[in-house]
Amino acid sequence: MDGAIPLRVRRLRPGARTPERQSDLASGFDVHACLEDGPLLVGEAPVRVPTGIAIAAPAGIDVQVRPRSGLTARGVITAFGTVDADFRGELHVTMYCLPSTGSFEVRDGDRIAQVVVSRLAPVVWQEVASLDDTERGVSGWGSTGV
Repeated sequence: MDGAIPLRVRRLRPGARTPERQSDLASGFDVHACLEDGPLLVGEAPVRVPTGIAIAAPAGIDVQVRPRSGLTARGVITAFGTVDADFRGELHVTMYCLPSTGSFEVRDGDRIAQVVVSRLAPVVWQEVASLDDTERGVSGWGSTGV
């Protein structure tokens, strides 16, 4: 693929699966649980679910772990995460359930999250004495006020 970002992935255990798109136009690559000791019960307390893979992202590439909308709609939450370019350990997905959900059983091979890959913008922080005014100003922290 012309212009494709090379992401190296290593399977750390048998049964680990490489992230994969579920449709040609999907922005995320689904990540699967890799559980050697049977199902894992996820409740209200955060649980780290192993994937059995390690990813090597090149410098300047942002790899984000994001929730799957189907699980979120059922009250099963995946915490956002970042795979830094210098991290070489196993990718774990932090999951928990909303109190009203109770618990959720994760089985080996289940799609538990997705990774989205993008390029990082080069940034130089410039400290200033003041910022320019906008119509919104300081209103609506956490939302646009709608």
